[in-house]
Amino acid sequence: MVECGEKWGVTMLMGEYHHNIDEKGRLTIPSKFRDELKENFIVTRGLDGCLFVYPMEEWNQIVNKLKTLPFTKKDARTFLRFFLSGACECTFDRQGRISIATPLIEYANIEKECIIIGVNDRLEIWSKNNWEKFFNQNENSMQDIAEDLFESNVGI
Repeated sequence: MVECGEKWGVTMLMGEYHHNIDEKGRLTIPSKFRDELKENFIVTRGLDGCLFVYPMEEWNQIVNKLKTLPFTKKDARTFLRFFLSGACECTFDRQGRISIATPLIEYANIEKECIIIGVNDRLEIWSKNNWEKFFNQNENSMQDIAEDLFESNVGI
C-alpha cells in the first residue's frame, strides 16, 4: 500500500485505509496522514458524496481562490454555501481520532465502515458503500479518462 509523504518538497497524500467510525462520530486517521495534516485542519462536504479533509495551508489557498468568485453569480453563491457551511476546523484526540459533525456524517452517508483515501492535497472520507459504488462505476473507464486528461507524451 502506498502511503503519504513528501517528495520533491511537495506534500503528497496518497493511499487507501479502512477504518470504522464509532457511535460518537469519531474516526481514527492513519498516523502518516496525521503527520501531514498537523495540529489543525478542515473537514467539509466534498464532491461525489464524500468528505474532504484539508491541511490548513491547503485550505487557506482554497479560501483565497473562493474569495475571487463573483457573489453576483448564482453558481458561485450555491457552491460557497454548500462548501463552506459544512466546514469545521478539527484537531486530533490522543488516540489520533477526529470528531466528525453529524451533518457531515449524514451528507456522506457514513454508517460504520469508512474508506480514507489520500488524493494529492487532501484526504477524502467515504462511506464504504459510496466508495464501492464510485469505484465500480468508474473502474472500467480509467483508460479513457487517462487518455482524455493527459497528452500522449505524458506517461502515468
